[in-house]
Amino acid sequence: MTSDTTQLTIGSDVWCNDRFEGKLQRVVVEPIDRVLTHLVVLPDHGRETERLVPIDLVDPTASEAAGVIRLSCSDTEFDTFEDAQETQFLPGAADGLGYAQEQMLSWPYYGIRMGGGMGIAAVGSGLGRNEGLVAGSQMITRDRVPVGEVQVRRGQHVHAEDGDIGRVQGLVVDRADHHVTHVLLDEGHLWGHKRVAIPIGSVSDVDDGVRLNLSKDEVRDLPPIDLDEQG
Repeated sequence: MTSDTTQLTIGSDVWCNDRFEGKLQRVVVEPIDRVLTHLVVLPDHGRETERLVPIDLVDPTASEAAGVIRLSCSDTEFDTFEDAQETQFLPGAADGLGYAQEQMLSWPYYGIRMGGGMGIAAVGSGLGRNEGLVAGSQMITRDRVPVGEVQVRRGQHVHAEDGDIGRVQGLVVDRADHHVTHVLLDEGHLWGHKRVAIPIGSVSDVDDGVRLNLSKDEVRDLPPIDLDEQG
């Protein structure tokens, strides 16, 4: 890659100043102009909620070859970034409570079953003791993505015109405007200990994996990138 681009490997360590913040889980791309807008970072320090980090905060001069992404923000600022996931609790109601299904919100309750195992029930808001327990409630956690944008994850399948060719390893972006220039294909037996960069112009779709308008042979003919090459 050139000095005008930054290589972002999904799974890299993310730092703010001198503090380790967590791991890069995935990236968010505006698919029309193919601009990288956010990184999704899973924090360390016991904080469980993934954070949406604006791409403008990535320090483009820091080397990513050692698996490190550095942000130009403080640890306090990092904690203010939007959550990248949201949790919803499916509504439910028990028979005989006098509430309609849509009038009751459920919250997970972890009770001990007779056999000693952990069972999941739910407590209705505002109800006392055990009369609010509702069997079969479900907690759903899903990714939050800005409207009109899509996610790219490490390990997503890359599909050539004539079949699967590998899995996503990361992206290469232009340092000036954050346009994606290449999709990084993971190291495979076809290239030994090398990484292959797919030009973004050869990517036709990213909704269901990454789809290329190249054949497997055309992908094999692309020049490899050394894994220890500086980003």
